[in-house]
Amino acid sequence: MTNSFDSFQKRRLRSSYASVVISIALVLFMVGILGLVLLKSTKVANHFKQEVVMSLFFKDNVTKDQIETFRESLSEKEYTRLLYFISKEEAAKIYSKDLGEDFLEFLGTNPLKNGIDLYLNADFVTPEKMEELKTEFSKNAFIGDVSYDKPLVEQLTKNIRKISLWLLVLSGFFAGVSVILINSSIRLSIYAKRFNIKTMQMVGATKSFIRKPFIWQSIRLGFIGAFVALIGLGLMIYYIDKNIPALELIKDYISLIYLATGILVASFIISWISTYFATQRFLNLQTNDLYY
Repeated sequence: MTNSFDSFQKRRLRSSYASVVISIALVLFMVGILGLVLLKSTKVANHFKQEVVMSLFFKDNVTKDQIETFRESLSEKEYTRLLYFISKEEAAKIYSKDLGEDFLEFLGTNPLKNGIDLYLNADFVTPEKMEELKTEFSKNAFIGDVSYDKPLVEQLTKNIRKISLWLLVLSGFFAGVSVILINSSIRLSIYAKRFNIKTMQMVGATKSFIRKPFIWQSIRLGFIGAFVALIGLGLMIYYIDKNIPALELIKDYISLIYLATGILVASFIISWISTYFATQRFLNLQTNDLYY
């Protein structure tokens, strides 16, 4: 009879552990997907920002040597990602191709200016910073005019901020749900051992001594669930990368490391906190209250 009861208790305990691991894995898998979306949304936003161009046009009296000196100094600036020098002759060819006819035949002279197309790093593509750069370049003795698509930059910044806000709200919601679900699963597993907790407490064991094995057990289960979630995410990322290679998910090692680290850290913190408060609750209960 005793062996049968012990066998039943072990099966119930294994079932409880399995449910905790599955719950943690499913929740962290969903959190991982959201984290991946957040990481890639930043990269996509930066990609669009870095495609914005600021055109600098030189004055007619600026020599080629002065232009080259200016170009070299500009290439060393922290805001510079790429820059291309476009001579007035090249600009004329581009305009003629766009118009479908040689406009120089009608004008007789080339009214265009030598210029540089400047592509900025994403952090500098904001209405405020681009306006500051425009003011700075306008004061330069070599520059005759500065232009960029101001409405595009303002709209791009506005949309990115709006999307980022909703993603943060969604992240907060999923984070809250994940904590609640994992906490519930861990509390259920500890609930099955509530009489053991009270027995240990009655024979003189301290609260920290009682909590310690439960916390380490939950952390181990949390890490197992996290590894299961990472395996699922790995398969999903491989599938997406195979079908949509333009996203370059697998090649983005830094984002993947951040994602994996975040999931492991989340599993540790949530498991530890949930187990601490769950055991604390049963430690504070009276013996008669354990039956309810």
